Order: sequence, then C-alpha cells, then structure tokens
Amino acid sequence: MALTVLCLSFIIFLVLGVPVAFAIGLSCLATFAVEGLPFETAIQMMVSGMNVFSFLAIPFFIFFGELMLHGGIADKIVNFARSLVGHWKGGLGLANVVASTLFGGVSGSPVADTSAMGGVMIPIMKREGYSAAYAVNVTTHASLTGALMPTSHNMIIYAFAAQAATGTIGGQVIKGVSIGDLMFAGLIPVFWIMVCMLAAAYWQAVKFGYPKSVEGKSLVEKFPGWNAVLRAFVASVPGLLVVVIILVCVMEGITTATEAAAIAVTYSLILTIIIYRTMSKEKLLKSLAKASKTTGVILLLIGVSNMLRYQMAYLEIPETIEAALLAATTTPWLMLLYINIIQIILGIFLDMAAHILITTPLFLPLAIQMGVGPVQFGMMLLLNCALGLVHPPVGTVQFVGCAIANISIGEATKTAWPYYLAIFVAITLVTYVPAFSTWLPSLITGHAVL
Repeated sequence: MALTVLCLSFIIFLVLGVPVAFAIGLSCLATFAVEGLPFETAIQMMVSGMNVFSFLAIPFFIFFGELMLHGGIADKIVNFARSLVGHWKGGLGLANVVASTLFGGVSGSPVADTSAMGGVMIPIMKREGYSAAYAVNVTTHASLTGALMPTSHNMIIYAFAAQAATGTIGGQVIKGVSIGDLMFAGLIPVFWIMVCMLAAAYWQAVKFGYPKSVEGKSLVEKFPGWNAVLRAFVASVPGLLVVVIILVCVMEGITTATEAAAIAVTYSLILTIIIYRTMSKEKLLKSLAKASKTTGVILLLIGVSNMLRYQMAYLEIPETIEAALLAATTTPWLMLLYINIIQIILGIFLDMAAHILITTPLFLPLAIQMGVGPVQFGMMLLLNCALGLVHPPVGTVQFVGCAIANISIGEATKTAWPYYLAIFVAITLVTYVPAFSTWLPSLITGHAVL
C-alpha cells in the first residue's frame, strides 16, 4: 500500500506539472502519513541530507560557472575555436563544438555552457548561413561534456550518493568513490564525445552545404594563419587554466575538491575583475543571484531525495528492484544494458540532480555485483543523465538552445539523431570497456581505479 502511494502520488504530481523537488517531497510525506511514521523523521532526513561538508563545493562550482559565463570568458574561447577550425566546411559548427567543450570544462554546467555559447554562436551561425536547428543541435549536444568535466557539481552529488557503496571486484574492496578519480575519469569520454560531435557536425554541414547564402553560394571562411590561432589561444589560456588548477590541487592532495572549488571562484574573480576587466557590478550581482537560486534548487533536491532514500530503504525498494532484475538475467552485459535502458528512460523525465540521487542507491550495488566499479558506473550515470538534458519532454538544455534560436523543440529534434548516436556510442564504450573511463585515473593516481 505504501509503495503504491509513493509511486502513484509522485507520478500524479509530475503530470500536474509540480516541480520535481516538490513532487518528491510531497509524495514522501503522503507515504509517511500512510505508514503512520512521524513527520519529524522526514524533516530530519531532509536536513541531514543537505548538512554535508563536501556539498560546500556545489555553490562554489556553480558561482564559478556563473562568473565565467558573465565575465566574457566565452568570447575568447569562441575566438580561439573559430580561428582553429572556422575555415573548414561547416567551420562555425565545428568551432561551436570545440568552444562548447572547452567552456563546458570551465563552467562544469551544460546549461551554463549552452547559455554562453548559444547566446554568442547561434545568432552568428543563423546570420552566416546555417539553419537554426543545426546551430541549436551543435551547441546543446556539445555542451553535455560539461557534466563530465572536473568542474561539474554533479560529480560532487554522485560522490555523495555513492558514499555508502561497498563490495568487492576482483579482490579489490570497494568503499565509496573518490572525487579525484571521477574528475580524471571523465576526460577521455569528453574527448571522444567531442570527436564524435565534430564528425556529426561536419557530416551534416557537407550534406546540407553549410554555410551558404540565400542564393546557395558557399560562405566558408579563409584560414587566418597560425599567428592568429596562437594569439587567440594565448587570450583564452587564462580562462582554460582553471581546469588545470583544480586537477592539480586535487591530484597532488594540496586541497580537497571543496577547497579547489573555492580557489576556482577566487581565481575567476581576479581574472574577470582585474585582468580582463569584463565583470561589472551588475554582472557580479546577477552571477550571485543566479548561483544562489541554482544552489537552493539543488540543495532542496538533495534534501527531499534523502527523504526518498529513507523511504526506499524502509520499503526495501532497492532489494525488490535488484531481485526483479536478477530474475530477468544474471548475464553481466545484459544486466548493464537493462540498467542503461532504465536510466535513459528516467533521464527523460527527471532533473539531473534528482536522477543521480534517486538511482545511484538503486543500481550501483547491482552494478558492483556485475563487476562495474563506482567510477565506471558514475560515468555511465552522468552520460545517461546528460542525454536526458537534450531529449524531450524535459530536455532543459535543448529548451535553452531552442529559446535562443527561436525555434520549436520538434524542429530541432528532427535533425538531432547524429548527435544522439554520438552519446549512445559513448555510453556503450563506458559500459562495456572499463578502461575507457578508468585507465586515465589509474595511470595518474598510480593505483587501480574501478
């Protein structure tokens, strides 16, 4: 009865358009009432879920991303990417992919990446002979790399959700997950996604003849020369350097991830206010307001998700799901396929933070049982969540891109399949080739990472 109330009320609230955080919280409270459990317990679970020291990294990373977004860093990255590949067929599309990947590494947020790159590149691409749908798909799908970059606050959320994971794989004891390992694990998948996005963008540009004028004349740019490329690269280096700073600080044990995030904020303030002088008082206040709002939403999701985790444990939902999947198959590759399919479906309807917090305790123990470590599973999960950001009906990132281009979601989705395919290939590689996500952190840290 309680399980029925929990699931049914959650679905009803979502259908009614209630925000995910409130839908989770209200459905949990309804279940508490049915079970006769004290509401005080629900509040305690909610508060304890948010009262975690490592979560201080979340507002720092979000504020850092907003500073980079409003501080003019995107323009310098765009100039570098355009000087490098802008003279190729579909050059602006290729430059968009490179710039979105680089800025995703700086901001750590697909939404911020799309807002920054989309605001700069989509109008330019439309003006210079590219279709609006092409401009949107290139921008939004390339921005997904921000979810796997070292500055991603979603990695912090996953590390928290996976902290109770235990098990043994090949004689190696698993106990939680290292944030440092996660930061390095995403770099190779990000590079692969960028390459696949470049291939998809180039293929579509050749197929449709982009860029072209209204009369059908080619508008391909001329190569500006390596001196221009070098100058553009030097101008973008200070903004890109923050990724190196964070990785070195965490890898060398100089700071924790939380302290590295605080250093990133300090660095970005110095960079945008003193060096570039692009940060005005209005932009700074806007960055603070947006970061505060986003942090509040994420912490609320974390709190109600912890309440939901308590309910799931009380109702033995993880054990039930594990038993159902094990009854369906005990073959590891097929089990991982089932998990990915479920994750992709859930990603369509759930916000990324809620998705991570809800599904990690459900599927990570089963993944460990199948021989998949928490780092590899984290990359699987983040990629599945990222795909949901560009897929209707939720598709937060796709909505942002379409709003900038002033086109409908349906129009953009019609030509998005090559970019979906690139993400699916990345998910498959991460799932079935462990070294794809674990080789680099194992090499850098000097110990086996699973």
